[in-house]
Amino acid sequence: MVNDFFYLMKAELLITVIIFILLFLKLGNKELKNESLLNFINILLFINFISGFFYIPTGHLFGDMFRTNEILTLEKNFLNLGTLIISLQSYHWLKDHKHVPEFYVLLLSTLLGMFFMISSSNLLMFYLGLELSTIPLAALSNFDLDKRRSSEAAFKMIMSSAFSSGLLLFGISLFYGTTGTLSFVELATRINGNPLQVFSFILLIAGFGFKISAVPFHLWTADVYEGSPVAVTSYLSVISKGAILFVMVSVLYTVFTPIADTWYHMIFLISVATMVIGNLFALRQQNMKRFLAFSSIAQVGFILVGMSAQSVAGSSSVIYFILIYIFSNLGAFGVISLVSAVAGKENMDDYKGFYKTNPLLSWVLAISLFSLAGIPPLAGFFGKFFLIFAGAGKNNYLLIVIAALNMVVSLYYYLKVIRVIFMDGNENAIQTIRSGWQPRIAMTICVAGILITGVFSGAYNYIHSLFSLP
Repeated sequence: MVNDFFYLMKAELLITVIIFILLFLKLGNKELKNESLLNFINILLFINFISGFFYIPTGHLFGDMFRTNEILTLEKNFLNLGTLIISLQSYHWLKDHKHVPEFYVLLLSTLLGMFFMISSSNLLMFYLGLELSTIPLAALSNFDLDKRRSSEAAFKMIMSSAFSSGLLLFGISLFYGTTGTLSFVELATRINGNPLQVFSFILLIAGFGFKISAVPFHLWTADVYEGSPVAVTSYLSVISKGAILFVMVSVLYTVFTPIADTWYHMIFLISVATMVIGNLFALRQQNMKRFLAFSSIAQVGFILVGMSAQSVAGSSSVIYFILIYIFSNLGAFGVISLVSAVAGKENMDDYKGFYKTNPLLSWVLAISLFSLAGIPPLAGFFGKFFLIFAGAGKNNYLLIVIAALNMVVSLYYYLKVIRVIFMDGNENAIQTIRSGWQPRIAMTICVAGILITGVFSGAYNYIHSLFSLP
């Protein structure tokens, strides 16, 4: 039994060990330089990522409240990879910060909560993991301690999170009242689609919608993204959102299959509204973080198209796209993070003439934006293709047409940024940025991921094969 505990909870225990190591370093008598501490932490995160590919467990613990298998382990590895990339990208910002250990303790605490959330097989375990992953994020949003807008972002984050968690918990309590259980397995057999259960499900969808910034639950997103440090913004945009989407597709496909027709229409409406509103607001943005905030909202709309498929192709396409989204969005945020840390500039007009002074960074940003736009042969094209192809399996061609039209709209505002970088001149262009090896490695990983994941289909085929296993 003890061996099963250490084996099945390997990913969670490794994160916990790293958190305790950071606490001991903080409490120790010897104060390490930030550069040495960051290098040490990045090595720990790399070891944590690599360990996810060995001894992949399958089983359950705590009376089937906690479960793990190959697909759940893969999802955790995606989050580990994204966290490592964000850590490498944040080097220039964190090396001058006074509270590096505290930053990583909070960051890894949220990651630990996401792992418990992904492995949950019980609504109570899911909710506890959700709260553990959410509360430290509010503190992280306020990590630019000398900026008032960072405090404002933290306040908006905690208030919106509290409201969405309240809706979610209310929905969970109603489900328990109507079914007498919180177990995913038992819930799937006791849900009959009566009006109270449908109302409970609406509350759950509202809670999920807040976490993934789906319309109409998206109003907090742009302000929090703009006020938070770029590292935290990228973490919110990619890791936090990816974890919730992993859980959402799992819960919808396993627990709520008895009311699949009901939630299909909900997902359809939310998907359309999210794509349209996200794209329309992205057209008007001048701050790069707000621009990527609304871009990420629109991307969620595309993900919901694949999620609506209610098939193995749907779940495979969602997980595959999140991998691509990690590379593409973090590639863009990596450049923005570096420019913000070195030059202190975040507006779109500040990037005029950027190609003349920083050609390599310009190409990293361009490739990332082209991937987010879905331009072949980059990974984003194949990711959106599989999402739309999966959604077409329900023969709802209206949804597919709307998604295709929104891809055209999104291409316009992504190209607007490219035009500013490569074609507009500026006498006061951002100076040539000399980055350390850590950000360069992170951006190399992102660009390689965008190119390789798109050209080779092995990633999607592997994910699809995991759902075919008994």
